[in-house]
Amino acid sequence: MTTTNSERGHFATKIGVILATAGSAIGLGNVWRFPYMAGQDGGAAFILIYIICIMVLGIPGMIGEFVIGRHSAANAARAYRNLSHGGPWRFVGLMGVVTSMIILGFYAVVAGWCLQYLVASVAGQLQGDAAYVSSYFQTFSAHPVYPVVWTVVFILLTHMVVVRGVRGGIEKTSNFLMPALFVLLIVIVIASCSLPGAMRGIDFLFCPDFSKLTRSVMLDALGQSFFSLSLGTACLCTYASYFSRQTNLGAAAFKIAGIDTLVSILAGLMIFPAAFSVGVNPDSGPSLIFITLPNVFQQAFSALPGVGYVVGILFYALLSLAALTSTISMHEIGTAYFYEELHISRKQGAWIETAACIVIGILCSLSMGAVDGLTVAGLPLLDACDYFTSNILMPLGALSTSIFLGWCVPRSVLRDELTNWGTLRATFFRVWLFGIRFVSPVCILLVFLHQMGIV
Repeated sequence: MTTTNSERGHFATKIGVILATAGSAIGLGNVWRFPYMAGQDGGAAFILIYIICIMVLGIPGMIGEFVIGRHSAANAARAYRNLSHGGPWRFVGLMGVVTSMIILGFYAVVAGWCLQYLVASVAGQLQGDAAYVSSYFQTFSAHPVYPVVWTVVFILLTHMVVVRGVRGGIEKTSNFLMPALFVLLIVIVIASCSLPGAMRGIDFLFCPDFSKLTRSVMLDALGQSFFSLSLGTACLCTYASYFSRQTNLGAAAFKIAGIDTLVSILAGLMIFPAAFSVGVNPDSGPSLIFITLPNVFQQAFSALPGVGYVVGILFYALLSLAALTSTISMHEIGTAYFYEELHISRKQGAWIETAACIVIGILCSLSMGAVDGLTVAGLPLLDACDYFTSNILMPLGALSTSIFLGWCVPRSVLRDELTNWGTLRATFFRVWLFGIRFVSPVCILLVFLHQMGIV
């Protein structure tokens, strides 16, 4: 069978476009990575630079991927191939498909941990001192069965959404998940900010100390702005292929980036006040959400019986929802590629993506201690996949996209897409084009060199 544009489907509403695409960007990087990065890089000063980087790198890059996706109305690999007329740039889209598949495989492992912690929170199994919580995580993550089961469950949950299509699956689910995520986030923020000593955490988040600004802090903020919006994964390109011709790409990018940044700041308001109220600085990196925070919530709300228990449940429910909005978009990249390129049904394409990601996820899960030898360059397979995609494939994909848009795609195509074929004003077109040609490549190159420890 041949896939036509009518069979692909489109987002039905403007709010559906915003919520679904914002959901693709919002994930564990906002709720977990952003707070600990801000914690180790000086708080408010880091956040201020981060917002500037979103404006300089994030939004122009997002608009660029939107242009490629909507213009071709096809999966990422075909979109680049169509615009480059079969030239070597077609491999950029294919690289995005591969990148997203690897990310979904190991991301589902961490998302599965969130589900386990949600169940454990409900069962009251996370009550104990810091040593107990740390031991709980180490024992669980190294178990040969339970983490694997949760990984598969999470991928299958994602599959159930994607297989229903763009409107009936992705858009409909996002219209529920995103408001639910915001409600959970705001409830926890209110509880956290009401704690004694919470103002210290709020000050840390909003009162900048510019003496803490260093080159490393600025490069960290640049990198976080890059990863937070999922640039270089073909996610934005794929979702934009479902945009209507009436969608204002620039306005959509600003709204989505704004929602993404708001969630990150609210995550800081959720974590910093609670952490500072018990004298803990939330800069503990990957262990923050599975080792540090369970004990923080328990201590912070110790004077209010039952409140810490409820907050813990809400927190891991929030993490699970945030992870799901991201895995849906990553799954869709591969699904669209398989069913369009192999000329099969959407259901068959989704199952190919699901099967591949389950294999990657199982291997990554087992590499965390259950099976010896699942390592690459001395790293557990999960960490190696994370390093390879975050430090190499994503920057390379984003850099290639910027050069492709800025120097290879006809200027008339770019202008038509950004102005909706002359129906919108082209006020910022020259500024955007300059940014894509010169500013974005330099910023992405700096991110790459910083991640590699060179600068």
